[in-house]
Order: sequence, then C-alpha cells, then structure tokens
Amino acid sequence: MKFISSLFIVTTLSAPAFAGGMAEPTAEPMVTPVILAPVSTDWTGFYVGGQLGYGDVSTNAVGVEGDGAIGGVHAGYRHDFGQFVAGAELAYNAANIDLDPTSKLESATQLKVMGGYDLGSVLVYGTVGAVHAKVNLGGVDRSDNGYLVGLGMDYAINEQWTVGAEFAHHRFNNFDATGADIRANTAQIRVGFRF
Repeated sequence: MKFISSLFIVTTLSAPAFAGGMAEPTAEPMVTPVILAPVSTDWTGFYVGGQLGYGDVSTNAVGVEGDGAIGGVHAGYRHDFGQFVAGAELAYNAANIDLDPTSKLESATQLKVMGGYDLGSVLVYGTVGAVHAKVNLGGVDRSDNGYLVGLGMDYAINEQWTVGAEFAHHRFNNFDATGADIRANTAQIRVGFRF
C-alpha cells in the first residue's frame, strides 16, 4: 500500500512537467515597437498670397495719428535647410488710414528677409526689411523709405495652402524731409499658395 501511495504522489507531483508533451517550446513572437516620425513639411519654394489686417499709425506731430484696415498681396521664396528656413518676400499693402482731417496713409510696399524655425506643419519666423510708404500730408502726396521688424507664423494646411499671421513695426524718420517721424504697427492674417 505504501508503494502505491508513493507512486501516486510521485506521479501527481511530476504531472505538470509532462503537461506540454514532448514538443519543443516555441518562442513568443517578437513585437517591434512602432515609432511615429514627426510630421514634416518642406517649406522650400515660391509662394503668393494675400493679407488683411489692422494698422495703427502715430507721428511726432500732435494730433496726427490714426488706425484702420490695411491689406494687399505678397510673393516670395523660402528655402528649408532642415530645421531652419530662410527667405525673402515682397508685399504691397493698400490703406486708407486717416491721420487727421487732411492727412492719410495710402500704401506701404515692403521688401523683407526672413528666418525661422521649422516645427513641421508650423513655421515661426522673424523678419526685417525696407518699407516704402505713400502718405498724403496736408493735401500733398509724399513718399519715403523706412525700415520694419516683425514676427510671424505660418501653418501648412496641406502641401500648397498656408494660413498665418504677422505683426510688423515700421519706422520712418524725418518723412520726406518734413520733420515728421512716423511709426506704424500692423497685425495681419495671411493666406498663401505654395508652388
């Protein structure tokens, strides 16, 4: 009886060892992790577009200031160096901003260079350049050159269309030898088409 009990105990304890049978164990399938690459946009190429926004103009003359709508068209070229993007742009803005009963800002043409950081579908950039403005001062048409600095952001909706915004500060010292120092701030929404 002891022999049968001992045989039963040995068989019972060793049973799990035979549960898999005599087949060799198979390795678990290897799972390769999926690494998602960041969405990348190539900003290289020519583009055209339009802009519309708000301008605020002030001068060193008492009471000669104003604000209003400003908008126009732009065209340029950018080159994407990887994470850095550089380019140049020409923009024309028409305006009808009354500065006093006899003076108004009529237009501003900008030639800008820009440099920015490529964040994939978003481009954040700074810009500097020259600006040529036409102003009617006291019923006399005058024009002069100044400079601008600005910040902007563009978002690529797809490979061709972009939307964005740009803020720029413009300065004209001794505008057309009149003694008037003119400052203008603009904030504009932009839409562009890339070729």
